[in-house]
Amino acid sequence: MGEIREKMLAEKERLPIEQTKEDYLNYMIQSSVLECEGFDLLAMGRPEGPGCYCYVNNLLRKIIDTLAANYRYVVLDSEAGLEHLSRRTTRDVDLLITVVDPTLKGILTAKRIKDLTRELGISVGRVLTIANRIPKDLEEKVSAEVKARGLELIGVVPEDPLIEQFDLEGRPTYQLPPNSPSYLSVKSILGLLGIPQLKTSVQFH
Repeated sequence: MGEIREKMLAEKERLPIEQTKEDYLNYMIQSSVLECEGFDLLAMGRPEGPGCYCYVNNLLRKIIDTLAANYRYVVLDSEAGLEHLSRRTTRDVDLLITVVDPTLKGILTAKRIKDLTRELGISVGRVLTIANRIPKDLEEKVSAEVKARGLELIGVVPEDPLIEQFDLEGRPTYQLPPNSPSYLSVKSILGLLGIPQLKTSVQFH
């Protein structure tokens, strides 16, 4: 999606005269959706370059809102940090999940994100926290720190060597075998949230 935005800004004077900028963006985004078995994917692709992005970003948000209406569940995976809140990339969501690692800095950032949603008046139904890549001997300590900051912990995803292995091999995590620790943990979290498990025909080796 980042490439589409950059292309439009670079060629805005040469866009087809029969198309508005919104129509052009809408067509390009629809064409960029990767359709997979059980889910579709739209990747951001690249960060912003120099220049003003306010207008085109507003158009992007409007088009994404329209596109999202075609799906029962929409997951927006934002970069770590607070920028997506201040830029209103995250807005009008039913469930905001903050993901923390086994560090106090990560936990405090999650607390700040929760506070910012209120301060900025962002419409969020519920804020939950997942502790990720947690060593077994730190699970109890991390859980206690998360709860002490007023965060609602929905689950803990343990360290899983298969994640690193799959990343090195360029394999997607949805191909993890059903007995991997991270798979079992995420499956449990989805069950608590009432989200059905994705069914694919992926063969595990």
